Amino acid sequence: MQTGTLFRMMALGAILTGLSACGQASRGIEVLPDEAQKKVDVRYNGQLFTSYIYPDDMEKPVLYPLYTAKGTVVTRGFPRDPRPNERIDHPHHVGLWFNFGDVNGLDFWNNSYAVPADQKAGYGSIRHRSILLAQSGEKEGRLTVAADWTDYREQTILREKTEFVFSGEGDRRIVERITTLTAQQDTVVFTDNKEGLIAIRVDRAFEEPSKEPELFTDANGNETSVPVMNNEGVNGVYRNSEGLEKGEVWGKPARWVSLSAEKNGEAISIAILDHKDNPGYPAHSHARGYGLFSTNNLGSRVFDPAAPLFVLTLAPGESTTFKHRIVIQTSGYLTDADLNSLAEDFYRH
Repeated sequence: MQTGTLFRMMALGAILTGLSACGQASRGIEVLPDEAQKKVDVRYNGQLFTSYIYPDDMEKPVLYPLYTAKGTVVTRGFPRDPRPNERIDHPHHVGLWFNFGDVNGLDFWNNSYAVPADQKAGYGSIRHRSILLAQSGEKEGRLTVAADWTDYREQTILREKTEFVFSGEGDRRIVERITTLTAQQDTVVFTDNKEGLIAIRVDRAFEEPSKEPELFTDANGNETSVPVMNNEGVNGVYRNSEGLEKGEVWGKPARWVSLSAEKNGEAISIAILDHKDNPGYPAHSHARGYGLFSTNNLGSRVFDPAAPLFVLTLAPGESTTFKHRIVIQTSGYLTDADLNSLAEDFYRH
C-alpha cells in the first residue's frame, strides 16, 4: 500500500473515531461539574438545559437558567444576566431555588447582595459544600450535593443533602428535587411563613399582563413602584389541580400548579408538582402574576386565616425530606390529564 493512501486511511479513521466520540458524548443526559466556574452543567443530547450554580456572590445555590427542549429560556435574566423589558425587583429571585422565610427567626428567602451589611444578622445563607455525585446517563442524569444553612456568623443550623434527577424526552424536560434537611446542634423551627419553599422566577412572557402600577417589597424592605410595563408578548396563565386559574391559585392548596404561555411561537408550560409524602401536603401556592412561581409546603394560616397553624420543628439530629417535580413542556401546553398522570407517577417514587 502506498504511503499516501495509508495516511489518508489513517486520517479518515481518526475523523470517524472523533465523530463517533462526539456522538457518544452528545447522547443522553450529561451532568458536567466545573468546579473552577462553581457550576454543574446539565445537557440533553449536547444542548444545555440548565446549570447548578453556586457563585460566591449569591446567598444560595440555584438552577439557572432553565431552557425548553427547543432552547428557549424560561427564567428571568435579572440580576445575573439582565434582558430588555424585565422587571428588576426582588434580586433574590434567581432561577429555580429552595429556601424559606423564617428558620429560627432568620430570613433565608429574601437574602441577597441588596441587604445592607448592618442588617445581615437577620438573614440566613445556604452555602454549597460539595458535589457528592455527578452521574450522566442515557435516560437520566443525577446530581447530589451537600450544603449548609448558616446564620450570618457562618454557624450551621441545618445540613442539606439534595438529589436532582434530570430526565425527559422529546419536548419534555423534568427535574426532580429531593431535599433532606437535618438539624444540627439546636432545635430548628420553621414558622408559618408565606416566603417559600421551592420557586422559579420566570421570564417576562410568563407573567400576567399588568395594567396598573404596582408596589413590590425589595430585599431591604423598601417599597418600590413599578410603572405600567409594555405587555406585548406577556400572556402567562396559572392553573392548579383544583381547576382554579390566574390569580385565584394564590394561597390555595393544590397537588400541582402549572404556568403556561407562548414565547417565540412556542406553547410552553412549566409545572411544579408536590409529593404526597411531603410535610404540609398539599402545598399552598405562592404564585404571583409578576413572575414568582412558588409552591410552599410550610405556609398555611399565613395564606388562609381559617387554616390550622403549621409549624415544623426538628430536634437536633432529626431530618425532614421534601420531594418536588418540575416539568417544562414545549410544542403544546400540559393538560390536566397530563399533570394528573405525572403526579400519580411521581407518587410511586
